[in-house]
Amino acid sequence: MIIAIANSKGGVGKSTIAVHLAAWLREQGYRVTLADCDAQQSSSEWAKEATPTTRCVRLADADEILDQLPVLAQECDFVVADGPGSNTETSRALLLRADLAIFPCKASLLEVRALAQATNVLRQAQDIRGGVPKAAIVLTMVGKHYRLTQDMKDAAATLDLPVASTALIQRQVYADAPGQGAVVWKLGSRGKEAAAEVDAVFGELLPGVRTLLVKRKSA
Repeated sequence: MIIAIANSKGGVGKSTIAVHLAAWLREQGYRVTLADCDAQQSSSEWAKEATPTTRCVRLADADEILDQLPVLAQECDFVVADGPGSNTETSRALLLRADLAIFPCKASLLEVRALAQATNVLRQAQDIRGGVPKAAIVLTMVGKHYRLTQDMKDAAATLDLPVASTALIQRQVYADAPGQGAVVWKLGSRGKEAAAEVDAVFGELLPGVRTLLVKRKSA
């Protein structure tokens, strides 16, 4: 499976989700490749320390993404592709190859409306590929007492995308994790709550992953 972490806006938590997802899958025994498609290359640098048994590759442009993602997918169980914070052509290439697209989005009405640009590219890919990739929004950098307003629900509904029921709270541990070369569940007690919400989000977005792992171990 190829999973794209996509949003044309920067600073919404794409690398945080990409690195944690790659590490989460790897720790369950899957063969995982992290494809860093962002010019800043921050996720691959972080992942080399945080999940050293995960293969990391860098794909520089749309042509490399279109050519290499299917090859990488044949060599492992999951490819997690961290998308750029701009460059529509690169984003389009990711969505033309992905099986699932995760759209991190800050929890504000303006951010959800801005996400419409990225979802226009998604619709083009789905039209070409007969409904693929499936997609979902993950709210990020959310206040601890945040509640999804009706305006937010309505804005998300116009995009015709599900919103994950668990959001990623704005916690200092997420900001600290890259500098420490770790994922949140490796940062002791202060990462405990973040680890639980990360696990809940990924379990919701990939409900068959643990079931598949059990079947593989039984086999």
